[in-house]
Amino acid sequence: MAATRGGRSLSGYFLAGRSMSWAPVGASLFASNIGSGHFVGLAGTGAAGGIAVGGFEWSGMFIVLLLGWVFVPIYLRAGVSTMPEYLGRRFGGGRIRLYLALLSLGLYISTKISVDMYSGALFIREALGWDLYGSVGALLGVTALYTVTGGLTALMFADLVQTLIIIAGASVLAGYALGAVGGYQGLQERYPLALPPNSSGPCGRPRPDAFNLLRDPSTGDLPWPGLLLGLGIISAWYWCTDQVIVQRCLAGRSLTHVRAGCVVCGYLKVLPMFLMVLPGMAARVLFPDVIGCADPQGCSRACGSALGCSNVAYPRLVLSLLPPGLRGLMLAVVLAALMSSLASIFASSAALFTLDVYRKLRPGAGPKQLLMAGRLWVVAMVGLSLAWLPVVEAARGGQLFDYMQALASYLAPPVAAVFCLAVFVPRVNEP
Repeated sequence: MAATRGGRSLSGYFLAGRSMSWAPVGASLFASNIGSGHFVGLAGTGAAGGIAVGGFEWSGMFIVLLLGWVFVPIYLRAGVSTMPEYLGRRFGGGRIRLYLALLSLGLYISTKISVDMYSGALFIREALGWDLYGSVGALLGVTALYTVTGGLTALMFADLVQTLIIIAGASVLAGYALGAVGGYQGLQERYPLALPPNSSGPCGRPRPDAFNLLRDPSTGDLPWPGLLLGLGIISAWYWCTDQVIVQRCLAGRSLTHVRAGCVVCGYLKVLPMFLMVLPGMAARVLFPDVIGCADPQGCSRACGSALGCSNVAYPRLVLSLLPPGLRGLMLAVVLAALMSSLASIFASSAALFTLDVYRKLRPGAGPKQLLMAGRLWVVAMVGLSLAWLPVVEAARGGQLFDYMQALASYLAPPVAAVFCLAVFVPRVNEP
C-alpha cells in the first residue's frame, strides 16, 4: 500500500518521496549493482583468469564512500532528481543535459539490461532447459510489471529482502564449491592443473598469475596501473554519477541515512570476491573439460558456444554440487539478483527519459502525462534490450564481465571528467 501511495506523484514514483532509511538505501545500492551478470560474469572471468577481476568489486568499497561524503551533498543542495538535470543547472545549458540522458539510456540498453537478461536466461537454460528468448521474455515481463506499478519505493523495499536472499544463497554455494576442492589451499594447488583433455601449448592453460590481484604492467591481462588508476575513473563514473546508483541516495530521508547506506554497501562489496570469483575458479578445477575448453568445436559440444564456456561456471556448480532443494534456492538467488538489477535500471531509465527527454519535447506535459510516459518507456526499453541481445551473446569471447567493462571503459572517462569539473572547478561552464 505504501508503495502504491508513493507512486501517485513524480517524487514518490521516481524518488520514493525522499523518505528511505539507511537500510533500504544500502541494500538497494548493493542489489542494483549486483545483478545476475555478476554471478555469471564474475564467476566466468574468475574461472578464465583468476582473482584479479575481484579488484573491480573491491574498488567500489572506497568509491561509494566518496559518493556519500562528496557528491551526494552537492546533488541534494542542487535539488535535482537526475544527473543530467544537475549538469544542466551547473553549466547553464540544455545540450549537455540531453546528451548525457541519451548516452545513459544507450549504455543501459547495450550493457546493463542486455547483459543481465542474457546471464539470467543462460542460468535458467542450464538449470531448466528453457529457450533463451522465452526465459528472457518471462523475466522481463514480471520485472517490468512491478517496476511500472510500484515505482522506486516498491523496488527499494524489494531490494532489502533480495539482498538477504542473495548473500545467504551465494554463501551456501561458495561453501560447497570451496569444500569440493579442499578449501582455498586446495584451490591454489589444483587450479594451475585444471587443463582440458588433450590440451597442448598455452591454449586452455590457466594463467600463472591467477592468484595475483596486482599483475605485471606488460604481461598481465589486468595490469596493476590500470587496476589502480584507470579503474578509479570507471568506478567514479559508475558510483558517483550514474543515475541508477545516485537515485537510491536521492531517495534517502537525510544525508545521515544516505551516508550510513553507503557504508553498508561498502562492507557488502567485500563479498563478491568470495561468493562469485573464487567459486568460479573452483568450477574450472571441478569441470576442466567444460569450463576450460580451448577449441571452438570442443566448446560447442560442451556448452553450445564456440566462443568459450566460462560463462556456465556458476550454473554448472549449482546443478552439480547442490542437492535438489538448494538448487531451487540458488535459482531464487539468481532471479532475485536479476530482478533487482533490472528493476533498478528500468526505474532510473524511466526517470531519465521522462524528466530530461520527454519534458524537453513536451514542456507543457502535466504530472499524469509524465508518469504515463515513464511507464511506457519501460516497455520500450524491454523491446530495445531484446533486440540488442544477440550482440551481447556474440561479444568478448564469451566473457560477459569483460564485455561490460570494455564498453564502459570507452564512454566512462569523459563523463567522469565532466562531473569532476562540475564539482571541483567552479569557473567551468558550457559555451
